[in-house]
Amino acid sequence: MISLDLKCSQQCNYVYKKAIRVMGMIRRTISYKEPKIMLSLYKTLVRPHVEYCSCAWYPHYKKDKELLEKIQHRYTKMVNNMKGKTYEDRLRCLRLWTLEERRNRQDLIDVFKMYRGFSSIPLHKLFILDTNSKGTRGHTCKLVKTRCTRDITVITDIFK
Repeated sequence: MISLDLKCSQQCNYVYKKAIRVMGMIRRTISYKEPKIMLSLYKTLVRPHVEYCSCAWYPHYKKDKELLEKIQHRYTKMVNNMKGKTYEDRLRCLRLWTLEERRNRQDLIDVFKMYRGFSSIPLHKLFILDTNSKGTRGHTCKLVKTRCTRDITVITDIFK
């Protein structure tokens, strides 16, 4: 759900509400909340809702990023022996990345696939290879991203 001005706040709110409903179901039905079980449930039932097609609706506003991060923040509190710890400590104990880090990693993977030709979206539609050899420290893989506009015709031209 992307609005006419290309903002994804509606999608973030929808994902948040859906993830909270699933978390409520897990809280009500699971009584043995050991980390291994809770991580499996989180990775199979909650996180797919948050990450599904997120490269298309990547949240840019701080309020949307915080709303999505609140999902994982609340879920990690449900795990046994995690209530008194800070969010960062809970992530470290459970060996999880923040959702922001996961989105950044997925973006890097997508750009790599475009660069190597494994994606249906050609690299030259979104990026320009930088020919300045001084700024690339001897390699030719530096990319320059063209300035983004809110013109929806530009976006539709990319995916043709």
